[in-house]
Amino acid sequence: MAESAREWSPRFWNGADAPAWLRILVANRFAVEPKFWYIAAIVTYKSLWNTGLRWVQEAAHADALKRPPAPPLIVLGHWRTGTTLLHELLTLDDQFASPTTLHCFEPCQHLLTGEFFRTRLKFLLPSKRPMDNMPAGWDRPQEDEFALALLGQPSTYTDVAFPNRPPLFPGALDLTGLTAAQKKRWVRALRRFVAGVSVRDRRPLVLKSPPHTARIPELLEAFPEAKFVHIRRDPYTLFSSTVKLWTEMSRAHGFQTPRDPARIEEKVFREFRTITERYFATVGQIPAGRLVEVRYEELVTDLVGGTGRVYAGLGLSGWEAAKPKVQAYADRTRGYETNTFRTDDALRARVRERWGDLIGRLGY
Repeated sequence: MAESAREWSPRFWNGADAPAWLRILVANRFAVEPKFWYIAAIVTYKSLWNTGLRWVQEAAHADALKRPPAPPLIVLGHWRTGTTLLHELLTLDDQFASPTTLHCFEPCQHLLTGEFFRTRLKFLLPSKRPMDNMPAGWDRPQEDEFALALLGQPSTYTDVAFPNRPPLFPGALDLTGLTAAQKKRWVRALRRFVAGVSVRDRRPLVLKSPPHTARIPELLEAFPEAKFVHIRRDPYTLFSSTVKLWTEMSRAHGFQTPRDPARIEEKVFREFRTITERYFATVGQIPAGRLVEVRYEELVTDLVGGTGRVYAGLGLSGWEAAKPKVQAYADRTRGYETNTFRTDDALRARVRERWGDLIGRLGY
C-alpha cells in the first residue's frame, strides 16, 4: 500500500465510542501529526454517533444481551502463527459462527446498521489485509480484541494509534496490570460483546485474538465450558513477520508515522515472552479434553488432516460434513504464497538471545 493511500484510508478507530477515543487522545497528549488531523476529527465526530448508537443498540436488545451465548471454541496463538488460517478453517463448518470484521470494527452499532455497512460501505475495506495476502471484508472472521479496544477495554492494540508514544496499557496483554475491578469489567465486556454477536445467530462462536493466549484464566471465567486450540510456529520466522505486522498496522491505522523500528522490535521481543510464559503458566487450568495443540508447519502441509485432528482431539461432531468444505478451501488456496522473511545469522542470534529458553519449550 502506497504511503499516500495509507494516509487517506479509514482507521479502525472509526468504530470507537467517545469515552474510549477521548481516553486514548488525552493519554497520548493529543500528539496527532498534522497530516492526520482530519482523520482524527472524523474519528472524534463518529465516536459521538457511536456512543449514541451504542445506547440505542443496548436498549433495543437488552433482553437478548442478557442471554448466555453457547460455549465458544477459542483459537490461541501468538500473532503470525497461523491463527487466522485456523480461524477460517474452523468457521467453514456450518455448525459454527464467528465475530466478523463488521462486529469487531463497529461494536457500538452492528445490530442497527450492519446491513448498511455490508451493502453500501464495502469500499471502506481493502480486499486483502496489509500485513499479508489474506482476504478482508465486512463478513470475514475477525479478532474480538479490536471490539474490546474500541469499547474502551485495556488493550495492546491501542499502541497502534500512537506508535511513537509509550504503551497506554502496559499490563493489558496478559491482564496482570489490571486491578481486580478492571478484570471484572474486562470479562463482562467480552461476555457482552459475544452475546451481542449471538443475538441474530445462536450457533457457537469460534473466537480468535492472539492476546487471549495470555488470558486463559479470564477466558475460563467468562466461558467455563469453552474449548481451545493453540497453534505455534517457528519463532525465528515469527519475529520478522510480527515486526512487519505492527509496522503495517501502525502505518495503516495510526495517527503518527512510526519513527523508530527498534521500538516495534522491542515490542515484539517483549510481548512474545509475555504471551508464551503466561500460556505455559496457565494452560494447565484448561480441563482435560478441551485443548488441542497444533504446529503451523504441519497444518499448512495438510489442511484437511490438520483440521481433522482438531475435531478428533476436542471431540467435535460434524467433521464428515465439514471435511469437503475444508478440502475445497485447500484446493482453492493451493499455491497461495505467504510473505517470506530472510533471517540472517545476526538476527537469529538476537532472537536466540532473547527467546532461547522459550524456543526450546516450544519444540523448535
